This record gives sequence, C-alpha cells and structure tokens, in this order.
Amino acid sequence: MTHDNKFGMFIHWGIYAATGLQDQAIARYNMDRAEYEGLVNTFDPYLYDPEEWVLLAKNAGMKYICFTTKHHDGFCMWNTKYTDYNIMNTPYGKDVLKMLADACAKHGMLLSLYYSNPDWHYEYGYNPASTHQWKAVNTDVVDIEKYKEYVRGQITELLTGYGKIYTLYWDIPPKVYDPSMNELVRRLQPDIFINDRGWDKGDFSTPEREYKDEDGMAFTRMTEACNSVGEQSWGYREHEDFYSKRHLCSSIDRIMAMGGSYVLNVGPDARGVITDEYKKHLLKVADWYKRMEGCLECAEPDTFNYDIRKNNPYIATKKNGKTYIHFYEGLRSSAFSFKYFPSIPKKIRLLNTNEELSFKNELLPEFHSNGEAVRFLHVYGVPVDDLASEPIVVEIEW
Repeated sequence: MTHDNKFGMFIHWGIYAATGLQDQAIARYNMDRAEYEGLVNTFDPYLYDPEEWVLLAKNAGMKYICFTTKHHDGFCMWNTKYTDYNIMNTPYGKDVLKMLADACAKHGMLLSLYYSNPDWHYEYGYNPASTHQWKAVNTDVVDIEKYKEYVRGQITELLTGYGKIYTLYWDIPPKVYDPSMNELVRRLQPDIFINDRGWDKGDFSTPEREYKDEDGMAFTRMTEACNSVGEQSWGYREHEDFYSKRHLCSSIDRIMAMGGSYVLNVGPDARGVITDEYKKHLLKVADWYKRMEGCLECAEPDTFNYDIRKNNPYIATKKNGKTYIHFYEGLRSSAFSFKYFPSIPKKIRLLNTNEELSFKNELLPEFHSNGEAVRFLHVYGVPVDDLASEPIVVEIEW
C-alpha cells in the first residue's frame, strides 16, 4: 500500500441497520438484548443488489471494497456453521457475502474482509484484556482459547469460500499476542495484507477518522486510513450528520499523498440500499477524486525543497516525470510562490479544473530581504473561491 496505494469503499452493514441508529446501537443505546437480537427474525434486505454497490464503487474511482463480515454484535453476514446468529437464519436467507464476492469478481473489484474481535453474542466472546466489551453476553466466563478456536473456524470459512481476498481488517486489538492467528490467515491466503488490529502487528497501520500527524512526511509503513461519510455512525443512521466534502477530500488528499490507502465508508439500510443521501455525499468526493487523474495512486515523495510561501500547507509528490503539489487545506489566496525550483516549468496545470495556470519568475514585494524584493516563481490566477469546498492539486511539468 505504500507504493501501490488505493482508494476503496468501506461497507458497514448488519442487523444494526434495522435500528436506524448506529452500528453499535445495542451498546450505545443500551438496547434490550432480546429485542436487538430478535431483529434476526425480521431482517430482510430484499432490495440488496451487490452489483449496484460494486459499480458505484468502481465509478467513484475505488479499487477495492472492505465488507463487514461480523461486527461487535456477533451477527455474521455469511453462511457460517459456527453460529446460528447469521444471515442465513433471517427471512432473507441468502449469503450476502457470497453475492458480493461474485459481483466483485465479475467487475474486477478487489475484496477485503472486516472481522470484529469483540463478539457480544458468542458465549465465550468476553475478553477483559481488550476494549469494546460493554455488551458481552457472558462476562462471568473468560476462555480466550475457546474464543480463538471459534475465530479460527470462522476465519477459515471466510478465507476459503469467497475467492481471493485482498486485505483482512481485524477490528479492536484483542491485546492478546498470538502470531499463529495471522499465520493461519497467510496459509489460507498467501498474498493477503493484514492490518495491525489483530493478534500481532500485521502488515499495515489503520488510522481512523482523524489522522493527527501534521508533518506531511511519507508513511514509512503501509497505511490504510478510514473514515465514514457520516460523523455519528459507521452503519446506517436515519438522521446522520454528514461530513463536508471539503473535510473528507482534504483527508483523502493528505493521506494518499503521503502514500497511504484510504477507505471511505457508507452504511446501507435494512433494505440493502445505499440510500440517495449516503450516495450523494460519496459522489461529491468521487467527483473531486476522479479529477485528480490518478495522481494520488502509486506516486512517490518529491523531496526537492520548494519552500512554497504564504503559509499554505502542502505535500509534494512525483509520478511519471511530473510533480504534484497537494494543497490539502486549500489556498488562502489566488496565488502561491516557490522560493526554490529546479527549472522554469513548461506548464502548470490545475487538476481541479484542468486549466493551465499563469506563472512568472519575478520579484515580489511581499517577500523581501533587507528591504528589497526577492525573486520567486509566482503562480497566480487560481480560482480559490470556486474551489473552496475541495483541496487544490497542481501538476507541474519541468
């Protein structure tokens, strides 16, 4: 992912969608267990069309889908023999993961699988060493070996019955070190990437929601950041608070310019539909992303010291002989200026609009030394007000 980073779709979907509240509704709303788990008797996503999901992701420029096979509530979205608490025992009665895997294979979409370590339904799921144990069904019994046996069985099903799997996304570190768990994963899927929230350090890091590091340096380890279009929930929420296009695009631009992958989450509803509201926010981001023409994927750091002035945070990358300047927080004015540059550019293009920008190697009175203007490469005429809702990326041919 460091040199082959991708944009992907995260999908949080389970019986929690029927609450219209949150993916952890049983815990965060302190729902009665019998009432919540009784949703298995009514859950019927009759409008589920995995091909529509895959094509939505593909049209958004995404290269893979990460699907929640089991969230903290323990409900399984595939045909597992290890618990009756699964999609086959709902009125729908079909293996939704198999249907999604087939749609991904048909359209050349990579498939990743999410698996929660906390399990609030399985009788031996309680792990006092970890977090997110609020609703564990049996807190009087701790048998981590019994639980690991259960996990191994389910992971074996997931990694042998659904084709080639791109990444495995363990969630919530168990804080129990057991490298044999990932060794099993690699035996079953030798080419898989494994994240760092499982039973050992895995292959890649997983910053969630807001990434705090501000230095803009390239990641030294494979990294996959994630966020959802909604601020309150990963699963479907009827009255969700949606992030702005600017917030999400800025995060994606910064993470991917640093060499990371990025998965953006949507939560389908209980009918199996990615609603128009969720889709609208996803497509706003996709519109910006596609105008970046692939410059965020498989680029390398450009280590030249450009020293761009006017207090505009930026990351410089290079790909196919061109330099890309990512102003992930936008620009504060219609211009920016390079103190240092390797040569006079042949062309500077604003990817957001596909227009060429004007530039001059000239003295600028704003920047001076001992009272005299200093020469800069001055790039001007950027339509900043028209682009206030997205990060700004320019392509330079030297």
